[in-house]
Amino acid sequence: MPVTSGRLPASQRRSQLIEVARQVFARRGFHETSMNDVALEAGVTKPVLYQHFASKRELYQAVLEDVGERLRENVIKAAASAGSPREQVKTGFEAYLAFVEADPDGFRILFGGASREDEEWSGIAAAVEQSVADGIAELIAVDGMSEAHRQALAHGVVGMAEGMVRFWKRSPALDRAELARDLTTLAWVGLRGLPPD
Repeated sequence: MPVTSGRLPASQRRSQLIEVARQVFARRGFHETSMNDVALEAGVTKPVLYQHFASKRELYQAVLEDVGERLRENVIKAAASAGSPREQVKTGFEAYLAFVEADPDGFRILFGGASREDEEWSGIAAAVEQSVADGIAELIAVDGMSEAHRQALAHGVVGMAEGMVRFWKRSPALDRAELARDLTTLAWVGLRGLPPD
């Protein structure tokens, strides 16, 4: 659905264009989407779109970075605000699932299709995963455990969440609360059993 154009400050216009592009790219894919498609959907002219983004590739990268930053911020902020280690695991997963449910287009773009086929874009997705894993690694407090070991475990938690979400998107038999509970139990039982190095 086209968005009304009107005059917006540059930062607001850029945000609006990223939002619209996220929806169009998710619906059509990178290769099938043109800058004209995005401009039409946003209710602006192509020259306005090109004032903010020099190419379709640059626009797609901006969408990836925006989605990735919002996901990372939501998960890390939620986990860091919880009181106990188990609550950190639980609230981190809940924030991740809430984000995916609220922005399925963003999840699809960040972790699927063209984003995995292109070296630069897969680097952006990998940086998001690394950033979330860094936040999780800081929360894994096992006496004597090395940083490399904590990083490996944190990446395991990130991969587990991503894998379960992919299943959930294909077969949504579980509601979000059930999936969060299962992820929390699976991760917590595993993390609790870890001995120090």
